Amino acid sequence: MNKNTTGTPNAPGMRWLLPEGIEEALPRSAARLERLRRRLLDVYSRWGYELVIPPLIEYLDSLLIGAGHDLELDTFKLVDQRSGRMMGLRADMTPQVARVDAHRLARPVPTRLCYVGSVVHTRPGPFGGGRSPLQVGAELYGHGGLDADVEVVELLLTTLDEARVSGPLCLDLGHVGIVRGLAAKTGIGEADEAALFEMLQRKSTPDIRAYIDHLDLDAESDAMWRSLIDLHGDRSVLARAREALASAGPDVLAAIDYLERIGERLGERHPELQLHFDLAELRGYHYHTGVVFAVFVPGEGEELARGGRYDGIGEAFGRARPATGFSTDLRRLIALGSEALPAGPGPIAAPAEDDPALTARVRELRSAGERVIAMLPGQEGGPGEMGCDRQLVRREGNWTVEEL
Repeated sequence: MNKNTTGTPNAPGMRWLLPEGIEEALPRSAARLERLRRRLLDVYSRWGYELVIPPLIEYLDSLLIGAGHDLELDTFKLVDQRSGRMMGLRADMTPQVARVDAHRLARPVPTRLCYVGSVVHTRPGPFGGGRSPLQVGAELYGHGGLDADVEVVELLLTTLDEARVSGPLCLDLGHVGIVRGLAAKTGIGEADEAALFEMLQRKSTPDIRAYIDHLDLDAESDAMWRSLIDLHGDRSVLARAREALASAGPDVLAAIDYLERIGERLGERHPELQLHFDLAELRGYHYHTGVVFAVFVPGEGEELARGGRYDGIGEAFGRARPATGFSTDLRRLIALGSEALPAGPGPIAAPAEDDPALTARVRELRSAGERVIAMLPGQEGGPGEMGCDRQLVRREGNWTVEEL
C-alpha cells in the first residue's frame, strides 16, 4: 500500500501527494486485499452472517448514535446542499449496521450481519494505521447471552487465522459493568466518573491515586477504587477481584462471574490462546454495555481488533436489541499476516490482430480462468514488459499458447 510523504500538495510537481494518513492500494496490494476480503466474506457467510453495504455518507445525527458519540471528533462533517442538514463521512460502520438491523430489517429472530468498506477518520484510527482503514467486521443482534459473545470472539479468531496472522495471540477481556457498578456503589458523580474514566484509559496510576485522594471517599470505597488499578493479569486475577470488590454490589460481582465464564469457555475451545483480564478496561465505555475484548499480537503496541457487547444501540432507530460484534482493519490484517498472492502462471499475451478465430480463442481461455491481455496496435513494450509469460501464436491455422 502506498502512503503519502511530506510536502506541499499544491507545489509544482507535488500534486500526486495524498493527504496525511490517507492511503491507496497499488495493483499487488489491491490484489492481496481483495483476495482476503472475498475469503473472509465467504467465511462469514458460512457462519450465517449476511453482507450489508451501508452508504459512505449519512446525516450526522444518525452516524453519531451510540458509538458515534465517541467518534464525533473523528468524523468529517459537511452540509447537505439539498436539505441544509449536517452530514458526515462514516468513521465507523457499526452504528450504520445497527440502523439496518433495527429499522430496515426489523427481524424478530437473531440476526447476523457482516460488512467491509472504507471509513475515514480526521485522526489516525484505533488500530494504529492511517486515516482511511478498510473496516471489516461482524455483528450479532437479538441475543444477550454468553453464547452470542463467545461466537463473535470465535469468529474474530477465525478472521485472524484466515489472514494468516501469526501468534501467539493475546485476548484482552474486560467488562464495563465493573467500573459503572463501582461508581454507582461509591456515589461517584458524573464529572468524577468521567475524570477517572479518562485516567483509567491512559493507565495513569499516579493520576488515578491522586484523584482518589481528593474524592474524600469512605475507607471501603477508597480501597476498592485503589485495588481496581492493579486488577489485571491471568485468570487468577478474578479471584483477587472478588475479594477486593466484595462490597461493590451484585452488578460488579455478576460482571466478574461473566468474565470467568467466558474465559473458561474460550480457554476450553482455544487452549493456545493467551487470555488477559483487565478489570479497569474501559475501551468503548460510553458505547459498550458488557464484555469488551481486544486482540494483540507480539511486537504491536496497538490492538489488532476489538469488539464487545453494546445492547440497546438500536433504540434510537426505534428498536432496541441486544448486540455484540467486532471490527478490524483489512489493511492491518494484510500488513501483519502472511497473506500472499497464489503462485501460478502469468497472463497470456494476445497479438493485436483482428481475427475472429483469435477472438474466439481468447474468449475460450478467459472462460477457463486464464488471464489474457490483448496487445494494442503500436503500443510501447511487449508481452514481457506487461508481465506475461506466455503468448498466443498462430500455428497451422490454430491459435496455441506458447511460453515466451
